Amino acid sequence: MSEHEHRAPALAAGTIVVSAIVGAVAASIVVLAWQPMDAWLDRNHHSRTSLAAPDPAQVADGLRALQDEEAATISVVRAVNASVVSIGVYQDETRVLSRSTGSIPFIDDLLRSRATSSATTSTPRKVQIGGGTGFIISADGLILTNRHVVDTENVEYRVLLATGKSYTARVVGRDAINDVAIIQIDAPDLQPATIGDSDSIQIGQTVLAVGNAFSEFDNSVTRGIISGVNRRVVAGDASGSSEIIEEAIQTDAAINPGNSGGPLINLRGEVIGMNTAVSQQGQSVGFAIPINVAKRSMESVRKHGRIVRTWLGVRYLTITQELQEMNSLPVAEGALINTGTRSSDAAVIPGSPAARAGLRSGDIITRINDDVLTTRNSLPRVLSKYWPGDTISITFLREGKTLEVKVVVEEFKEQ
Repeated sequence: MSEHEHRAPALAAGTIVVSAIVGAVAASIVVLAWQPMDAWLDRNHHSRTSLAAPDPAQVADGLRALQDEEAATISVVRAVNASVVSIGVYQDETRVLSRSTGSIPFIDDLLRSRATSSATTSTPRKVQIGGGTGFIISADGLILTNRHVVDTENVEYRVLLATGKSYTARVVGRDAINDVAIIQIDAPDLQPATIGDSDSIQIGQTVLAVGNAFSEFDNSVTRGIISGVNRRVVAGDASGSSEIIEEAIQTDAAINPGNSGGPLINLRGEVIGMNTAVSQQGQSVGFAIPINVAKRSMESVRKHGRIVRTWLGVRYLTITQELQEMNSLPVAEGALINTGTRSSDAAVIPGSPAARAGLRSGDIITRINDDVLTTRNSLPRVLSKYWPGDTISITFLREGKTLEVKVVVEEFKEQ
């Protein structure tokens, strides 16, 4: 039996013992509450004078601190609520019916009945098939959200403002690499959210998550702390598709279905992240995309009218100390060019800027121009500083030699 297998039963037993101790303490407190205080003090040889009265000044200071923090939280929520929107995904009822499995006959009959009645009118009935959250980033109606919230074809997106007004939205752009999208509504004089700096966040910092929980409870607020930064998360959805989120912020502020695309804000009311995913393995483990990652998409839309992504054309692994030790790599930082999980996932995409520059599988990119690649300064993060057409200098390791090559990056074209 392995060491790990020996430890598991001991850990389980320890957990049970601790639970029993906690239960016993709770029971003791209840019992003691029924005993006369004088008798209890006498039996335990305590002097009544040992129970010092709390300092009124300290109590007052503590209450004021709590009230100040509570007031600050309420003020921040009130301010940000005007910028948070609920996004509904609607589709013609006939299309929804066509996807029905027939496993719920009553519901199917109801849909068929409605579809038949809709067919006699000029406008088909639309039903909501999904939803999410977003937040306003410009007074003229630009809204930031997750790509997976607005990634369905042949549907209508409706945005509900905090004022109760509803608008039809169009998708301006979807980031093909990050889970970021920007939509537009035709509404004037909106209140944009205050955008912060996710590079300055600290573990333990208090944050608030605002969103359309379960696509039903709009502008729900949860509170927690930042419990981790720079997480590399593989996020999947109900359709079975998945994507990798680089540099994710981890938080214990509850993120529920429907919260996707909503803001993660600090106590200054600044958006520092966009709520995106929740762990299915653990409780109170949610993830947000750093707002600095989304800033590039925001800038791109303002500059080009669409989301433009710079493309190098490699698949890679971010090198950590653990990866170095497991694979006997010569360095503990950088980006290892490597094939994907499928045989068709080439390490270097044919016809890409990387292919034309001669990069190949097994190369380790250590630097782009003056930026050294690390876990905090990843390859996508560094590439996001450049626009298509820019020339960059790539330093890389190959078979023990340090080499350098010039590469002209291009715009990513989603297939």
